[in-house]
Amino acid sequence: MATPTVEGAAHAPTPSEYITHHLGHLSNKHQDFVVDFSVFNMDTIFWSITAGLIGCLFMWAAARKATSGVPGRFQAAVEMLVEMVEDQSKSIVHGDRSFIAPLALTVFVWVAIMNSLDFLPVDMFAGLFGLLGVENIFPYHRVVPTADLNGTLGISLGVLALMLYYSVKIKGLGGFIHELFAAPFGIWMAPFNLLLNIIEYAAKTVSLGMRLFGNMYAGELLFLLIALLGSMATAFGVIGHIIAGSIWAIFHILIVFLQAFIFMMLTLVYIGQAHEGH
Repeated sequence: MATPTVEGAAHAPTPSEYITHHLGHLSNKHQDFVVDFSVFNMDTIFWSITAGLIGCLFMWAAARKATSGVPGRFQAAVEMLVEMVEDQSKSIVHGDRSFIAPLALTVFVWVAIMNSLDFLPVDMFAGLFGLLGVENIFPYHRVVPTADLNGTLGISLGVLALMLYYSVKIKGLGGFIHELFAAPFGIWMAPFNLLLNIIEYAAKTVSLGMRLFGNMYAGELLFLLIALLGSMATAFGVIGHIIAGSIWAIFHILIVFLQAFIFMMLTLVYIGQAHEGH
C-alpha cells in the first residue's frame, strides 16, 4: 500500500477525488446508463485473462513436476487442493464428474488469483504509468477483476449456462421443460411455476456474482481508505497506515481464499441441483 500520489504540481487530489479516481475503469467509452452492454472495461478483461493464464501455468507446472515418489512441498500443496475439490464435488454432484470436478478446480484457482491481485499496492500502477509517461493513455486502471460487477456477473452467467446445459442433458429437453412448468406446485399451477423457476435461476445468478463482487469491492475500498492515512503528515497517520494496512492485509488473505472457496462450492451446488429433479 502506498500513499496517494500528487496528480499535478498545482493540485493534490482530495480524499474523495483520490478514491473516485482509483475506482474508475479503463473503458472503451463513457457509460451513460447503469446497464450499457456496449461499454467494455478493458482493465477487467486484461487482468481476468492474465489471471487465467497464470492459473493455467500454475496447474501445468504442478502436473509437469508431479512424481510418483515422495512429493515436494509444491506438489503436496497442489495434491491437497485437488483432493479437497474432488471430495467436495463427490459429495455434492451425483453423476459423471469428469468435467465438473476439473471445472470446480479451475473456478477456485482462477477466482483465487483474481482476488489475490488486491494485494498489489493501490498506487503501484498509477506511479508506474507516471514514470513511463503514459498516464494520459491510462487515466484510470483497476487491477482486481472480481471488484468489478461486470467480471463477477460474467462468471455467474457462465455458471448459469452450465446449469441449463446439465438440466437438459440429465433430464432431456422435454423433462426440463416439464419441470419448469410442473415444479414445485404441479402442472395445474404452470404459470406460477414458470415464473418461480425463472426467478430462481435469476436469483442464483445475480447472488453468485453480487456476493463475490461485494466482498472484493469492500476490501478494495478499505485498502484505499487505509492508504489515505499515509497521506497525513502526522505520526498517527503514518503509524496508523502501517498498522491498519498490515492487519487488514493479513485478514484479507482469509477473505481472498474464502470467497474463492464459496464461489466454487456454490458452482458445485447449482450444478448438482441441475442433476436432480424437484
